[in-house]
Amino acid sequence: MAITEQQVQAALKELTDPNTGKDYVTGKEAKNIKIDGGNVSLDILLGYPAKTQVEPIRRQVVAKLKTIPGVGNVTPNVTIKIVSHAVQRGVKLIPNVKNIIAIASGKGGVGKSTVAVNLALGLAAEGARVGVLDADIYGPSQPTMLGIAGRPESRDGKRIEPMEGHGIQAMSIGFLIDVETPMVWRGPMVTQALEQLLNETNWRDVDYLVVDLPPGTGDIQLTLAQRVPVTGAVIVTTPQDIALADARKGLKMFEKVNIPILGIVENMSLHSCSQCGHEEHTFGAGGGERMSKDYGVELLGALPLDIRIREQADSGKPTVVADPDGRVAEIYRAIARRVAVKIAEKQQDHSAAFPKIVVQNT
Repeated sequence: MAITEQQVQAALKELTDPNTGKDYVTGKEAKNIKIDGGNVSLDILLGYPAKTQVEPIRRQVVAKLKTIPGVGNVTPNVTIKIVSHAVQRGVKLIPNVKNIIAIASGKGGVGKSTVAVNLALGLAAEGARVGVLDADIYGPSQPTMLGIAGRPESRDGKRIEPMEGHGIQAMSIGFLIDVETPMVWRGPMVTQALEQLLNETNWRDVDYLVVDLPPGTGDIQLTLAQRVPVTGAVIVTTPQDIALADARKGLKMFEKVNIPILGIVENMSLHSCSQCGHEEHTFGAGGGERMSKDYGVELLGALPLDIRIREQADSGKPTVVADPDGRVAEIYRAIARRVAVKIAEKQQDHSAAFPKIVVQNT
């Protein structure tokens, strides 16, 4: 009896993509199903970076389709395609940047920059082309965390080339000033500096630009909301009430300016003693989970309070590259995949596909 496409689709509907939680048919990831006698070939197109997941997904599809009576060889071609997604109305896109992810916190000292750099490296580890923009003009930390020294070049005297560290592009005011120099600037100068760093950097085909914001809800955040095409924001908090109160303000600010919240990351959620292994909730427990329920926003992941995360970031080799096979790196990569999935589920941006109309006198 001949195998039908309906049989293949029915089998694929019983499989769940481990990253989206949807089956491959409903999620529109299964394409080009071809049946040749007993052999089946198909494409599985993922809209998010998942290099570490490609082989498990391929094996999962092969095993399932081979349960159909009469099926011989199964050849699933698992590929990844990252596209631009919708941003705020009236804000023009940055050339060569597909999606911008803002990493924010209401409060300082919650480990936002560490989460930002590891999230960026997690996306890169999963196969995406990634950039990091350090938007903390007063306290830039990405040059240290990425282990990048030196000054950026300008090839044409107008635009500056991004610096590179661990395979990701980076730009920060920290590359342009002396490390000891304090930025004694008023708000308008700071926002102008942010716009210049963003628009005058020669980004090279970036799938995700991770913007490490300063804490709070001030000038930089407002500029970002009004003039920067942001795909979505991630809120970083620690579990204690005082940090959560400020994180809620940050979340509400993004809601007010119509920037979608991709989710919450709870940092320093559990401390494990490096000597005896005893675990305790130093900053309280379940704060991020409560906040996610209160606002209907996903808790993307929870990270432990671990001395190695701090040591690795300070040394210029953050956890995802310093200990790629460790438990913490896997948490960061899982958060990165989840952020990318949330973006992939958003409406696509087709503005680049429309022709430009130029009116001129002839």
